[in-house]
Amino acid sequence: MPSPLKNLALTILLALAVPVRAQTGGELHFCLHGEPKTFNPILVDDEASENVRYLTGGVLIRLNRQTQALEPALSTSWKISRDRRTITFHLRKGIHFSDGTPFSSEDVAHTMRLLMDPETHSPTGDAFRSGEGTAQVQTPASDVAVITFPAPIAGLERLFDQVAVLSAHSPKKEMAVLGPFYVADYKAGSYVLLQKNPNYWRHDAQGHALPYIDSVRLDIQRNRDIELLRFRRGELQLINRLDAEQFERLQRENPAVTRNAGTGLDAEELWFNQSPAAPLPASKKSWFGMTEFRKAISMAINREDLCRVVYAGYAKPAYGPVSPSNHFWFNAHLEDPKYDPQGALRLLAQAGFRLDNDTLKDRAGNRVEFTVVTNSGNAAREKIATMIQQDLSQVGIKVNVVTLDFPSLIERMTRTFDYEACILGLVNTDLDPNGQMNVWLSSGENHQWNPSQKSPATAWEAEIDKVMREQATAPTEKERKAKFDRVQQIAAEQQPFIYLINKDVLLAVSPSVGGVAPVVLEPWGLWNVDTLRLGPAPELGAQE
Repeated sequence: MPSPLKNLALTILLALAVPVRAQTGGELHFCLHGEPKTFNPILVDDEASENVRYLTGGVLIRLNRQTQALEPALSTSWKISRDRRTITFHLRKGIHFSDGTPFSSEDVAHTMRLLMDPETHSPTGDAFRSGEGTAQVQTPASDVAVITFPAPIAGLERLFDQVAVLSAHSPKKEMAVLGPFYVADYKAGSYVLLQKNPNYWRHDAQGHALPYIDSVRLDIQRNRDIELLRFRRGELQLINRLDAEQFERLQRENPAVTRNAGTGLDAEELWFNQSPAAPLPASKKSWFGMTEFRKAISMAINREDLCRVVYAGYAKPAYGPVSPSNHFWFNAHLEDPKYDPQGALRLLAQAGFRLDNDTLKDRAGNRVEFTVVTNSGNAAREKIATMIQQDLSQVGIKVNVVTLDFPSLIERMTRTFDYEACILGLVNTDLDPNGQMNVWLSSGENHQWNPSQKSPATAWEAEIDKVMREQATAPTEKERKAKFDRVQQIAAEQQPFIYLINKDVLLAVSPSVGGVAPVVLEPWGLWNVDTLRLGPAPELGAQE
């Protein structure tokens, strides 16, 4: 007669021999910080709509947010012509939209025609408009789509990560999709409910259908404090982009729920108004136009203190337009300028400035004083401005700080040019430098220090124009990288933007969610939503 211990051992071995299925089912709760403007994926231009697009849209090529490499998605492969005008996609077979409609090259053609139609006014389509004329789409087979553009497009394949394929045959009201979820319900001002797409094409390594989760409820909640309270009560399972104060609070209460994805792509920056239209004294225009002056200001700012005091250490000093987290495009050969107030004074002296009883004066005897504006209500930027005020007082410069509501600030930056210096953030949603064309070209509206120039105001801006256009048409990524490295070098030499910090990407993740692997790219904690798993939702000790 077998002993009870042997039976127990056999039972354990048999249990271990059974493949463990990923936990499935459940509803993930998450907050949008604004109302989605649209559920049409080709019209997306706001963060809330982009979250919905990412969770519901199927794309031909997917950017892996963790490795930053491109991967096949609805296409099994693609090929770009030598002139970078034509891309040929070979599509997966046997795929269906959420409403059961078969997916084919006709859907790709339909999507691209809508995307490129000027009457559609697609923000996503703007990135594909590289020259006069329209894109041509051929469908030689149901699983082959050939798209030809009127001019070469740099980083062409990467752009398709933003293009959710629409059905050419499903009724519009069905909103049929190819992503892991579809929009099942929406109540304005309250929530968006996403349900699992029963026809989603992806499976895990064991062949189980994805996604594991049955539904995602996106509550519309603008108040970040209420969002955090709900997370601590167990009503939400994930928060993207916490500020440092919230993160610190959670760290003290329950460090297991906090995640730091690392240095983000966005930068806080300071720049001086160099627009000829600015109603500024000639002396200030002269200072702001001096490379030595801008470089000295940069040297006199203690970025390490900004990171420590303003962001509780959850930030890194920024010295250029590309974050180190942008692995391919970051120019690692640039020298980081260290905090050096004495070096700043030496550089200012070379440019004709002098200290007079702890007050910096220019050649004409004018006291060096300027006003920095930033947006009111942004506590971090207000602290940054105050700390820069203190740093620059050490080199004899008087800085005044003025906060304005955002519409008034934008009015001064873009219409009246009635400001001297500004602190704002630069949002980088695209790893590719082509996404920054409007910033770097002297004709660009976002060329903040002197926007919309008819011709370059300086030789170095003319060189940036030339090099940015060359990288956009270079035949290889290696050549493009070399060109954009030069742009970063010029930016470091000239300091048109004085980059201050790159914030860390901070998240809160409930222990009830498995598989979360936070990244620095949008949508941060949800980039691999189709492989997330849910268990019991514990309460995290919310305090009233």
